[in-house]
Amino acid sequence: MSWLFAALLACAVAILVAAEWPRIDAIVGPERRRRRARAKRKEKFRIVEPDSDDDFAASVQRDLENLPTIEERDRR
Repeated sequence: MSWLFAALLACAVAILVAAEWPRIDAIVGPERRRRRARAKRKEKFRIVEPDSDDDFAASVQRDLENLPTIEERDRR
């Protein structure tokens, strides 16, 4: 009877591993390594606060004025 017990135990363990595989993979799998590497890269980021919004708006307006335009007669 011990071989039957061993076979049933092995089947139970296999079913348990198959059922829990997504959780096991998230803990030790390649996705975890990617998340850990991404977290390391994100640690180096820093938030840059703008000096004033007026400077940004003025630079956008200046850039828009410097864009080349097509006159209506040039389209034809």
